[in-house]
Amino acid sequence: MLRFTSCLLLPALAASHLLLAAAGAGCGPSGTLRPTQSHPCQDCCKPRQAYPTYSCSPPVSSSTRAVMTLNDFGEGGDGGDPSECDGAFHRSLERVVALSTGWYSGGSRCGKSIRVRANGRSVLAKVVDECDTVNGCDREHAFQPPCRNNVVDASRAVWDALSITGEEVGECNITWSAA
Repeated sequence: MLRFTSCLLLPALAASHLLLAAAGAGCGPSGTLRPTQSHPCQDCCKPRQAYPTYSCSPPVSSSTRAVMTLNDFGEGGDGGDPSECDGAFHRSLERVVALSTGWYSGGSRCGKSIRVRANGRSVLAKVVDECDTVNGCDREHAFQPPCRNNVVDASRAVWDALSITGEEVGECNITWSAA
């Protein structure tokens, strides 16, 4: 049985985009993205690599299973452009998240809080961005692959509040709900 409070320490975040997780069940891929150009960053898309795209996310419940990834929402950070909801960058001390496209729901969750649970702890975080599951491998997405359909991409402050530490944090299985 998969426990949703376990975390994986991964040296390359790009590898996490290739892992399949049970939390993504209930919404299959809608297509495939195959970039033709390479980029010099470690987390960038690789030429001719197949990256699944999703137009949906698993159903939301009072305890929605997800994979939490680490994101730097600051200027020059992982996310590339400013946050979709407010057009702003956010410091790592802010408890903010980006949700996979289906959960982001066209921006209907913008500015709202979600409750993230892991490690026997719970924290509120504000939705400020979309973790795009349809597009990627371009400048707008910092040349990163599309997100999986079950991702809560969280700031360092969210990870710290849940007492999840480590030098090379990759991802953590969590649950979340509307607050």
